[in-house]
Amino acid sequence: MNQSPSSTEYSFQLRHAVLGAQMLFVAFGALVLVPLLTGLDPNVALFTAGAGTLLFQLVTGGKVPIFLASSFAFIAPIIYGVQTWGIPATLSGLAAAGGLYVVLSIFIKLRGVDAIRKVLPEVVTGPVIMVIGLTLAPVAVNMALGKTGDGSAVLVPEHAALTVSLVSLAVTILVSLLGKGWLRLVPILSGIAAGYVLSVIMGLVDFAPIAKASWLAVPNFVSPVWSWEAVLFVTPVAIAPAIEHFGDILAIGAIADKDYIRDPGVHRTMLGDGLATSLAACLGGPPNTTYSEVTGAVALTRVFNPGVMTWAAVTAVALAFVGKLGVLLQTIPVPVMGGIMVLLFGAITVVGINTLVRAGEDLMHPRNLAIVAVILIFGVGGMSLPTGAGTRLEGIGLAGIVGVALNLVLPRIKKS
Repeated sequence: MNQSPSSTEYSFQLRHAVLGAQMLFVAFGALVLVPLLTGLDPNVALFTAGAGTLLFQLVTGGKVPIFLASSFAFIAPIIYGVQTWGIPATLSGLAAAGGLYVVLSIFIKLRGVDAIRKVLPEVVTGPVIMVIGLTLAPVAVNMALGKTGDGSAVLVPEHAALTVSLVSLAVTILVSLLGKGWLRLVPILSGIAAGYVLSVIMGLVDFAPIAKASWLAVPNFVSPVWSWEAVLFVTPVAIAPAIEHFGDILAIGAIADKDYIRDPGVHRTMLGDGLATSLAACLGGPPNTTYSEVTGAVALTRVFNPGVMTWAAVTAVALAFVGKLGVLLQTIPVPVMGGIMVLLFGAITVVGINTLVRAGEDLMHPRNLAIVAVILIFGVGGMSLPTGAGTRLEGIGLAGIVGVALNLVLPRIKKS
């Protein structure tokens, strides 16, 4: 018996809806990790990830099977910004970072992809990525020991914290190494789940807030408040993830056997990423970036239809209004997140090292040595420079700007 066109279409859409929910499941652990670490609302992060993905699809003509969600590159500046200026002011810096993506997209449109690579080569972006990971190392260790990120207060006794954090770390590593199929795509989610179950057994979880929370609730949206200090501090951080954006687009293009650099064009994908990041910041969410986990899921399922990502985005927006989900996520004990962060922040540093290695440059050449050395020491050492009007440029942002400046000013290496 033949199916009617309407029933066939319904079956087709239902299949894509299920696949979209699976894609969100793959991204879920990393997506909510950023707001949980930085003090932002996880429900808002879910909403802005979905809305940002839909905006990205609109800008790119719905041609690229990409899902956008919370960027790890901004964890350190968000933590510092929230502690120093508060959430609304920090959001203004994140919105400006999205603006930098837009500027870069215009630059690429006018000058081409090669021009941006000359301004931001691997000898600059590699050490900047390393600084992001190394700067976060103390936060990871403190939380793994059951303390607050800055180490100022003990939240969980050290013995219990170490047990939970090391189990979370071990499960994350083992799943990433030994997991098969879909399981291998969710090492972070697996580590969080294992640590949470152990925390429940050890009596470290308080379920009272979950019982009090409503099933349906509007996410706690927050509007940005302009702050020059936050803008100068956060915006330059976008340099590193902007370059990584090229790699992500190349990767999904290779998997789908399509040239997304040409069509819809990397200037449009960069524009979509930037607008999604600014939209997220205007609502109180973390910056968005293309998710490698979801790209891996696309490779596994061989489903290249961008409509699947539309369903993933719609599912994320729907889950954002489940009040109990956000409260449940906030009951995850500190050492669970600390164990995950030890691996995660170390992995960010390794990505930076790998960027330098793949570039094949002689790092002992005086020019390269100067650029890499200054970026690392300025970024990790906490160098701070006054910019006038009582503001200062420091941390990862300063390291990125100084790296770009040195790359433009220092004489180029003559090729033999």
